[in-house]
Amino acid sequence: MHPDDTETIDVDLSGRRALVIATNHGVLDIGKPTGVFASELTVPYYAFLDAGMTVDVASPAGGVIPVDPQSLKPVLRTEACDRFLADDELRAKVNGSLAVGALDMADYDLVYLAGGWGAAFDLGFSEELGRQITRANEEDRVIGGVCHGPLGLAQAKAPDGSPLVKGRRVTAVTDKQVRELGIEGTPHHPETELRKLGAEFESESRFRDPFANHWVVDGNLVTGQNQNAAPMVAREMLRLVSERAEV
Repeated sequence: MHPDDTETIDVDLSGRRALVIATNHGVLDIGKPTGVFASELTVPYYAFLDAGMTVDVASPAGGVIPVDPQSLKPVLRTEACDRFLADDELRAKVNGSLAVGALDMADYDLVYLAGGWGAAFDLGFSEELGRQITRANEEDRVIGGVCHGPLGLAQAKAPDGSPLVKGRRVTAVTDKQVRELGIEGTPHHPETELRKLGAEFESESRFRDPFANHWVVDGNLVTGQNQNAAPMVAREMLRLVSERAEV
């Protein structure tokens, strides 16, 4: 799990802005704590920051973004997670995130949706988030997400009023992975919801899907199957922003 990205990208995006959006929901239906999966927030955040971007952190309601305690255990923690734990600035952003509805998507060059089980309870239900992703797409911003994060695309619309993901190649956590991890009581399953909306859903399968890795670029949309794809999704989002900056 958490494979290193074998392809690197060296870009200077000083003066550009990134927005990372994550869940406000911190408890599973069975009462166990959850939230954002740490590396799905930290890996892209630091990739954007290290590329010179100013990075804001937001959530549907604003305020605290709970971090799934399981995702900070040694077997799952990444170097970016260790960096987060020692980073007072990012920890303050996570504990006092901006309300997504109060932001102007035109201010950002890219918008990234982090996953984790908590996202299954709010990202796909938030009409405000849907309106903001719709606006970001209208502004032709780079939009990405990993694992449960692409649920944040569910309420968004294309210019013709159809679902933003209809006919678009996307990936997210698979129904198979949800079953394998035994957490099926969440109200939204990304593969199911994205297929319902007409997305051309893609994925890779392994003997257990938590060990699979897949990411997809379709125009301004960049999506990753699970936490393993976080470095690759961040890299491809940076590539798209850089290419646009050169035009």
